[in-house]
Amino acid sequence: MPPLTERDKRTLRIGGLALAAYLVLFFGLKGWNSLGRQRRDYEKLRQEAATMKMEIDPYQSKAIRLKRLMESFHLDPSKLSKATVVAQASSAIQKTAMAGGIQLGPIRESPARGAEKELASIQLEGMGQVASIMTFVQRIGSLGYPLIVDSVQISADPMRPGMIKVSLTVTILDFDQWEKKEATRA
Repeated sequence: MPPLTERDKRTLRIGGLALAAYLVLFFGLKGWNSLGRQRRDYEKLRQEAATMKMEIDPYQSKAIRLKRLMESFHLDPSKLSKATVVAQASSAIQKTAMAGGIQLGPIRESPARGAEKELASIQLEGMGQVASIMTFVQRIGSLGYPLIVDSVQISADPMRPGMIKVSLTVTILDFDQWEKKEATRA
């Protein structure tokens, strides 16, 4: 191969610079377009996240309120099973009564009436001091079950001063039947 002259070297340098400039422009433009596309995708994703956050915010406040209610009533609907809720509620009532110093008498569980929105009702009788009876009646609503004190009958025990007899009817609600009814438009 013959030696390169100064003119050939200069031509090769100019050609190399032109080729390098072309490659930088070509790949630089592709890279710039790619970065622009990534930026647009990121902005779109950020906008979708902001929209989703605005949709979720009302539900988050409802969830917080529901959690507070569940904590105040000690109620966890996920743990309630329709098949066992009556037995578990009856057991919780008995444990609360015994822990409060109330002597329980007969306890009767009866099935729900057909048209009512309840699972069952529990009738129980007990005897204890006034303070323990009142505390027991107050605690029934926060045992963790959907309970309502339907009726209370209190009478004095003439044989034991300071003691009273109580007869309670507690209703266990069926929340599956308590659906929110749609408001009628008149």
